[in-house]
Amino acid sequence: MAGLNLMSERLVPESLKVLGVSFFNGSLIDSVKMSKRGGLVVAPSGPGLASDLTNCSVYAKALLEADLVLPDSGFMCLWQKWIQCESINRISGLKFLETYLADKENLSDSSFWVMPDKSQTKANQLWLSQNMDCDILDKQIYIAPIYNKTGDIEDLDLLKKIKATKPKTIFIQLGGGIQERLGLFLKNNLKYHPTILCTGAALAFMSGEQARIPDWADRLYLGWLLRCFFAPKLYGLRYIKAFRLFYLLKRYGHEFPS
Repeated sequence: MAGLNLMSERLVPESLKVLGVSFFNGSLIDSVKMSKRGGLVVAPSGPGLASDLTNCSVYAKALLEADLVLPDSGFMCLWQKWIQCESINRISGLKFLETYLADKENLSDSSFWVMPDKSQTKANQLWLSQNMDCDILDKQIYIAPIYNKTGDIEDLDLLKKIKATKPKTIFIQLGGGIQERLGLFLKNNLKYHPTILCTGAALAFMSGEQARIPDWADRLYLGWLLRCFFAPKLYGLRYIKAFRLFYLLKRYGHEFPS
């Protein structure tokens, strides 16, 4: 009986394949529980699926080889629900990270943070200290260099730091299209099995470094719109290009775009 219970815990959770990617199709709480087993966790955005999935083979590989892919794209979820008549439970990267951080055990000394710049590092550290009663030390932080826009990412300095400290959870707070490729690099080059969270700018939303997204906007899939209002030059064109996702979903459905 004990062996049977152990087998049930290892069963692959229910998923839904869209554009060749197996998206987790369960509850928010279950997704957090599953992430704690270790592995690469990604939350691809609509623009990422619309562009990076077909234009960058390493990005596509990261999604296909991730241990947990969250259905973050509101447009994709609405399409599956309204057009394909397939129920899928949207889990935004923001809501996932909020829930993950709510467990103080995940904010122990065994965490490591990859940040985009000094400004966001300072704001994020302050927010974590004031709201989560968690002081992240400088030795737990790595400010990422500017990585190449496509292709493989190799960061031996980061790899060396992580190998030396062996954190239980690695929080990658970089932009979509980059974080997934960096996460794949770490997954393939670490000899132990940490949780690697690629939730992008979710922490920056909470700390105020990017547009704050209230619960009602996240529930109504309007986070993208608030980001456009917050920084139209930065996000406007990105989300206009994301309309290509409509074409990909209509033409390929469950299959990976050829």
